[in-house]
Amino acid sequence: MVKNIFSDLNAENLKKRKKIPQPPFVPPMLATLTKDYFSSSDWIYEHKFDGVRCLAFKKNGKVRLMSRNAHTMNQEYPELVKALEAQKADDFIIDGEIVALDKQGVSDFQMLQSRMNLKNQEGIKLHEKETPIYYRIFDIIYASGYDVRELPLLARKSILKKLLNYTKMLTYSEHRSPDGVTYFKQACKKHWEGLIAKRINSIYTGTRSPTWLKFKCTVGQELVIAGYTDPKGSRTDFGALLVGYYQKDKLMYAGKVGTGFSQDTLTLLGKKLRSLAIKKCPFNNYTETAKGMNWVKPKLVGEFKFAQWTKADKLRVGRYQGLREDKNAKDVVKEIASPRI
Repeated sequence: MVKNIFSDLNAENLKKRKKIPQPPFVPPMLATLTKDYFSSSDWIYEHKFDGVRCLAFKKNGKVRLMSRNAHTMNQEYPELVKALEAQKADDFIIDGEIVALDKQGVSDFQMLQSRMNLKNQEGIKLHEKETPIYYRIFDIIYASGYDVRELPLLARKSILKKLLNYTKMLTYSEHRSPDGVTYFKQACKKHWEGLIAKRINSIYTGTRSPTWLKFKCTVGQELVIAGYTDPKGSRTDFGALLVGYYQKDKLMYAGKVGTGFSQDTLTLLGKKLRSLAIKKCPFNNYTETAKGMNWVKPKLVGEFKFAQWTKADKLRVGRYQGLREDKNAKDVVKEIASPRI
């Protein structure tokens, strides 16, 4: 028996569906950072996962996993492809996060790095057991021939909940409402990255929107790697990374990060950095010494955690988390907390 995934929709929401062919790609909707933590019955609160964003497309039984910058990820996560192909549901686009879990069951981006860097099938099969991945699914964009982005959030989630037969690997992202502040405090105690607050009537815009907000327990963001210092002592490959962000098409220097590297990371990242070597400093506002500095094309994007931004817009006590191949360097800007609307 085929599920009627639209059975919970009222007449108004049924009219908001658009009958169109499945699009080849859809830009994912992104959340806006805020420090204005609140509770409201007009919002829901979901777990903010520390992983890699993934849009899953399925049509005629075939699955495509797409990153937020439209790169195919089927090769990196073949077990997820198989799990979605095994589902009876077809002709859909869903939105979620691929994660790896630590011993406490908390998503950990650094753990996922061991999978993200692999391309050969033998290495991937080995790590499927050592570092299993999970797909936390929180939204739906297209279902059974219909674009559902104009439907309000809770209507989309009702469709999503009926779409799949959820498993240990494929999980539906539950939400809470209205006590967001209490839930946020609980999330931080559990060492989650934070929460995503979403307006219950928000449509799926495919842009960064103030109707989705990030409540972050830790300070951190993606930054562009555009240089490195010479290694010292027993350190190999490089000492610290020189990082920055774009501001009106100019790359702004944000400081050095010299911790968070395993020996494997030093070797792998060092090789990538040397292949991107250039002679001229790519930062627009770099005023420090050039001695012992090595410049690279600003193409690599890393995830970093840090204590805070200083008044001079530099990182304080930064720590490297891993490379982000799902984001273009030119899209990296300094995240500034915004009030809710």
